[in-house]
Amino acid sequence: MDSFNSRLVNAVNDKKSHLCIGLDVNPEGINNHNATIEDLKFYTQKIITATHDLAVAFKPNLGFYERWGSEGFKWLEETMDSFEEDVLVIGDAKRGDIGNTATQYAKSLFEHFGFDAVTLSPYMGLDSIAPFISNPKKGVFILCKTSNPSASDFQNLQQNDKKLFELVAEKCFIWNEKDNIGLVIGATAPEEILSVRNYAPGLPLLIPGVGAQGGSLEKSMKHGNKDGISIINVSRSIIFSTDLSEKSIRKSAKEYVDKMRECIDE
Repeated sequence: MDSFNSRLVNAVNDKKSHLCIGLDVNPEGINNHNATIEDLKFYTQKIITATHDLAVAFKPNLGFYERWGSEGFKWLEETMDSFEEDVLVIGDAKRGDIGNTATQYAKSLFEHFGFDAVTLSPYMGLDSIAPFISNPKKGVFILCKTSNPSASDFQNLQQNDKKLFELVAEKCFIWNEKDNIGLVIGATAPEEILSVRNYAPGLPLLIPGVGAQGGSLEKSMKHGNKDGISIINVSRSIIFSTDLSEKSIRKSAKEYVDKMRECIDE
């Protein structure tokens, strides 16, 4: 049975791409505060059609769907049905509960919606992770060093000679018995990607923060693909590019992929 991490490596190699596209579609982003959910469905499909051959993965952010209640869940179900077979789909859910609750979340995200991987918070320990990693073919990306401005409130707290995010990386490396755990680390902290690599060699990284958040693509690619692979998540800079046309969306995605290939070739 192919593990999720091996599937990810194969996808990156097959497409020669490290691009993950975040699907964070909302009325504000398309400059139409009166947009209906049908408008958002149409726009989401336009993104997928324009970029499916360039992206290794898509990352629907569940908050943008849950905003719309039951209609939003239908939209998410329809979105899941529209992906090509050669892309991986990561549910950006950031779940972090324990016991039977975590098991229900895992069933929802993997069995009902059909995500290949999900994002999780490690704050409650292995109990909150275990239900999601029992099947090697399904993966998780665990929040480690995130890209938001207040990430250091907790993630940089130090215990002995290690920061909290380094302890998370170290623990996730130990938990990765079925080769289906990765880490989320922001492009806005590129030097700390190297630190994570020291504690979790070989684990795949999901790196958000390139583009609108100002993270360095070059450093993320250089550090993130040292002793393992990374996929770079880009959302707003692609999905809301220039005139919002399919042509401009594709052009922006292609430019990112080309830059990533240049970084690998250097």
